[in-house]
Amino acid sequence: MKGIRYALGEDDMLTEVSRRLFTTAEYHQMAKAGILREGEPVELIDGEIVQMSPIGHRHWVCVNRATALFSESFGRKAMVAIQGPIQLDDWNEPEPDVVVFKSRSDFYQEKRASPEDVLFIVEVADSSLAYDRKVKLTRYAKAGIQEYWIEDLNNDVLLVFRDPSGEAYHTFFEFRAGDSVSPLAFPHATFKIDDLLGQRPSIT
Repeated sequence: MKGIRYALGEDDMLTEVSRRLFTTAEYHQMAKAGILREGEPVELIDGEIVQMSPIGHRHWVCVNRATALFSESFGRKAMVAIQGPIQLDDWNEPEPDVVVFKSRSDFYQEKRASPEDVLFIVEVADSSLAYDRKVKLTRYAKAGIQEYWIEDLNNDVLLVFRDPSGEAYHTFFEFRAGDSVSPLAFPHATFKIDDLLGQRPSIT
């Protein structure tokens, strides 16, 4: 996979510039070789290594809230993973805030998790809202992720996307304070939006 980017040269003429894109296999090799430091906040999107923004306090709190609520509700019926990689294809390996996987007794030790193993994904968005709603949404839909949640901390709403087709989701819900939501995979498990988002903290 190769892309072309154009940049202005010294004479203000367009100069063709070639970008070096990486496969997920090469991305993993870079991590093993120490080129990418362990725990470094990066992810692979369309073959490019993207530096993720540091998370704020409320973002961190909401990730912990979702993790606790999902773990308590699903128990061993699902595996809840936080801020870990999910390989979507040969060119994309994002690191969602929360992924709820199908349960496996070996916790995916013998088999790398794939999009088919994902029950739903949650991204917590403050400064990353546009990125999560446009860039990541299209990649998740294309990979066939059946359900995608975005906790929009700027507007205190939960955005829920379902029914992926191509690079889009055809069903969309917006939940606010006082509402409740149930994931498709666990229709009898109900989560209050107030519990997921909490109140705005006094520190940021």
